Amino acid sequence: MPPKKGPTPEEVEDIKTSLGALCGDVAAVRAQQELLLGLLEEVKQLRLQNAKKDRRIMDLERRVDELEQYTRTNDVVISGIKIKPRSYARAVAGNVGEPSDEETRSVEQQVASFLQSKGIEMDLEHVEGCHPLPRRSDRPPAVIMRFVNRKNKVALLKQGRKLKGTDVFINEHLTRKNADIARKARQLKKNGKIQHTWVTNCKIFIKLNGTPEEA
Repeated sequence: MPPKKGPTPEEVEDIKTSLGALCGDVAAVRAQQELLLGLLEEVKQLRLQNAKKDRRIMDLERRVDELEQYTRTNDVVISGIKIKPRSYARAVAGNVGEPSDEETRSVEQQVASFLQSKGIEMDLEHVEGCHPLPRRSDRPPAVIMRFVNRKNKVALLKQGRKLKGTDVFINEHLTRKNADIARKARQLKKNGKIQHTWVTNCKIFIKLNGTPEEA
């Protein structure tokens, strides 16, 4: 059996050339891999930074909402009472007739008069301020009433059941965020997802379904 012939010098040269090109390709791939790994690490760090910023923003938003809610601690929102504007301007302008007592009463006097007619006890000496909110529908505008302290506010809220059967309601003055949470909680109760929901001291509570221990 004749011995096998080795590669010719030309073939050896071609092999060297191919190996050299292959090594160059491998080096290029490694360089691309290192670049890609560096970019991935950079993306990871950016995501971590964004996550920290998002948490920071959420924390700041929460604190702002808590501060805003705190400023409303002594407030109630009374909706459904028809408030007549004061009309001294009509008499000053020279219009015939004097304004009626009802027309000249302040907002808080009109609110207190209505509530007292329903058997609700309140003292205007405990009211720090009272004003209607901008009208948003055909319904009477809601009225914000601020008390000098939380005790007076709670005392009024406890008498809210006396308004049952009327279209007048007394509620806590919640921020937009908390009002949305309370609305969603009421919807959950309506859909039977929870047993009950209520608001106390501007905080929303829910009672879960299940046994007393589970709820």
